[in-house]
Amino acid sequence: MSENTKAVTDETFKQDVLSAPGPVLVDFWAEWCGPCKMVGPILEDLAKEYGDRLTIAKVDIDSNPMSPNTYGVRGIPTMILFKDGKVVDTAVGAKPKGALKSWIDSKLG
Repeated sequence: MSENTKAVTDETFKQDVLSAPGPVLVDFWAEWCGPCKMVGPILEDLAKEYGDRLTIAKVDIDSNPMSPNTYGVRGIPTMILFKDGKVVDTAVGAKPKGALKSWIDSKLG
């Protein structure tokens, strides 16, 4: 994890994501997942670019099984965009930076 993205656990999910001020993009990932490792640096870059306008959080599904189960995560990486504690949209699979940025921008308005 870095200073740009926020590690979230099952215990902190409600506070860090659902009660967060502003939109939160949650990346559900695992250490053993190749595509997750490809997306990781892209999310770091996007976290820097968006700054305070968007929080990018990461949930390790192996250590935190409750949150992915609650949101129906079946494959990883799965990115779920939350706003005001509600799911705005979901993206599954590794995507290039431009595609992720376009998806985020289209949902944040």
